[in-house]
Amino acid sequence: MAVGYNVMSATCPSRVVLHRIGARWTVFVVNALEDGPLRFTVLAEKIQGVTPKVLTETLRAMEEDGLLARVDYAEQPPRVEYGLTGLGRSLLGPLRAVREWAETHVPEILEARERAHSARQD
Repeated sequence: MAVGYNVMSATCPSRVVLHRIGARWTVFVVNALEDGPLRFTVLAEKIQGVTPKVLTETLRAMEEDGLLARVDYAEQPPRVEYGLTGLGRSLLGPLRAVREWAETHVPEILEARERAHSARQD
């Protein structure tokens, strides 16, 4: 028997999943890893504005949730790469749609913010 989930229910575990997907930096990490695994420093450069501490926390949480895999190569100097798992790659389509929507509607959002700001000034 299939378990029914309802994200609107306060105790539903799907809220944890939605929270992870909606976390600020998760979207950027998924997009950054679309073309394949990256080292931490390259990932940090690609995602402008994220601190190393926050990126580390995000990567650990995403790994714990099965969205990405951390591969530690036994080399000198040490090399670690992060890549999307199949589950993580399954987010690319939905997140691409959200990204495209955001990029398309930037002018409208900025105009609405300006109107709201102007209204508060009056």
